[in-house]
Amino acid sequence: MAIPYMETVVGFMIVMYVFETYLDLRQHTALKLPTLPKTLVGVISQEKFEKSRAYSLDKSHFHFVHEFVTILMDSAILFFGILPWFWKISGGFLPIVGLDPENEILHTLSFLAGLMTWSQITDLPFSLYSTFVIESRHGFNKQTIWMFIRDMIKGILLSVILAPPIVAAIIVIVQKGGPYLAIYLWAFMFILSLVMMTIYPVLIAPLFNKFTPLPDGDLREKIEKLASSLKFPLKKLFVVDGSTRSSHSNAYMYGFFKNKRIVLYDTLIQQCQNENEIVAVIAHELGHWKLNHTTYSFIAVQHTVIPLQHLVSFGLNLVSRAFEFQADAFAVNLGYAKDLRPALVKLQEENLSAMNTDPLYSAYHYSHPPLVERLRAIDGQDKKTD
Repeated sequence: MAIPYMETVVGFMIVMYVFETYLDLRQHTALKLPTLPKTLVGVISQEKFEKSRAYSLDKSHFHFVHEFVTILMDSAILFFGILPWFWKISGGFLPIVGLDPENEILHTLSFLAGLMTWSQITDLPFSLYSTFVIESRHGFNKQTIWMFIRDMIKGILLSVILAPPIVAAIIVIVQKGGPYLAIYLWAFMFILSLVMMTIYPVLIAPLFNKFTPLPDGDLREKIEKLASSLKFPLKKLFVVDGSTRSSHSNAYMYGFFKNKRIVLYDTLIQQCQNENEIVAVIAHELGHWKLNHTTYSFIAVQHTVIPLQHLVSFGLNLVSRAFEFQADAFAVNLGYAKDLRPALVKLQEENLSAMNTDPLYSAYHYSHPPLVERLRAIDGQDKKTD
């Protein structure tokens, strides 16, 4: 008896949608709580809590609508056989522009170009609303509509340049792979990831943001001293103009082997009360490097088929949260507890991150532990080091 594959896939999508909506409802209920968690009372101001609560509820309402529309469209596309129909249409388009419809690579590229166009069109209203209504309403968005359109055009052009050779390579591997197809595909994706991680920060990211060297001064000296003490091969230290698009803040590092670089968002520098708090955040990030978290995360298998992708994603989130606790403990052991704690609180406040979280929702979705759990773990680790 043949298994109704399409009906099974659509059914599974709907089941997952119902399950995740249940978690979303639990989180929405937690977000509506009018009081701070006990751990954050006296740590987070009531004003910031109210702003965070309003922002989180706004995003939650938007998320419900977005996910409902998405599941309707995805289910309809699969159930009514729109993808096979579109594959046929995309092949029929090729002779019109003088290309061979029997060429599998050209046919696939035509099909994917159509899907990308459809995705851009259907997602545009949601992107515009999220950026220019929700983010603007809560003081985060700094983009103009022209900047938004310019970034979108740049993203499309990059896809047009990068996608064809990648797709062509994958098709050739599928055609020639034989019994070792899975191994060849994994090796290709691994090498591709290495290449993209190398060229993205150097060639692609500067197309969207301006990276300038961190000026000489106490902050630079403190970061370089910390990196040197850990034998971190810091080659360049940048500040990125994240404030041109958003007032959200962050910091990250990248690079292979002896060519490491650290990037600070200008918003992070503006929001932290002193340089030691910024250095404490960097100490946390360097903890990920020292403890080999970056390597472990990179080699983890993240692209699997339904339904395994949900289990793998959940497992990776569990590992990621463990890594965050370990990186916090690493910074505490270096003596940054008194600076890391207020830095995390400041980031939570300035980013208006959710203060109240449902435990099941956060366990399923969050790659970082909630602030309450991180502060509790930092305090416990700090006591051990005393």
